[in-house]
Amino acid sequence: EMPQGGSGVLLGGVPGVAPAKVVILGGGVVGTNAAKMACGMGADVTVLDMNLDRLRYLDDIMPANCKVIMSNPYVIQEEIKQADLVIGSVLVAGAKAPKLVTKEMIAKMKKGAVMVDVAIDQGGCFETSRPTTHKDPVFTVEGVIQYCVANMPGAVARTSTLALTNATLPYAL
Repeated sequence: EMPQGGSGVLLGGVPGVAPAKVVILGGGVVGTNAAKMACGMGADVTVLDMNLDRLRYLDDIMPANCKVIMSNPYVIQEEIKQADLVIGSVLVAGAKAPKLVTKEMIAKMKKGAVMVDVAIDQGGCFETSRPTTHKDPVFTVEGVIQYCVANMPGAVARTSTLALTNATLPYAL
């Protein structure tokens, strides 16, 4: 939203106005669900991943407004330049998240763009990421807004607790 320093772009656009460009780094569970939500809202979505089998799967299940592309530093840099929203959703099991977006890349992004680092609980996947809180969720780097709230599900504690319980209880019994 513009009052918070954003670019004032509606994800799905409106008739006669182009939709927002959303770039999602990582096509795992979080990235796939983020893509489904953004696509459902009508955004122009690009998912970047390094796993060709995962890209094939996503290409099969995603709607036409979602592109899937093999990830590498050059592609990341080029895709995020025009992005209105970048979602970092990479996960390397048992390791810190790789730093996929450098400060130099962020400097080339559109001012008012938003970056959400879902990987912040594993150290973050943007070079400039630092943990924030639900009470003070954003900071700005090179005119780009970064949201790096650790434990994002904590914003909906009741729902997230019930979901986690439902997923883990069978293993405890």
